[in-house]
Amino acid sequence: MPGPGQPNMQQLMKQAQKMQQQLVEAQAKLAETEVEGSAGGGLVSATVTGSGEVLRLKIDPRAVDPDDVESLEDLVVAAIRDAAAKAQELQASTMGPLAGGLGGLGLPGM
Repeated sequence: MPGPGQPNMQQLMKQAQKMQQQLVEAQAKLAETEVEGSAGGGLVSATVTGSGEVLRLKIDPRAVDPDDVESLEDLVVAAIRDAAAKAQELQASTMGPLAGGLGGLGLPGM
């Protein structure tokens, strides 16, 4: 029997299971959500999932200059980085409340 101020182990287990279910649901939602990043005023765009998987890359024909491939390469990298940053923001807003929830279980040191 837990003493005064000590967490009930059965309650802790229920809370942990609920949080685990919420975490799995949040991860599934992230995997299904698409975010888009762009560079060069929209000349290059990249679409990634909320979990960071690159799905599509679109390049406007105006961005293609055979004499300046390096600029196109830079735009592609910038578009993917922009999309990845947006995916990380989505992850933080989706998973943040769940990650912070461990301290809410009443466990010492959390």
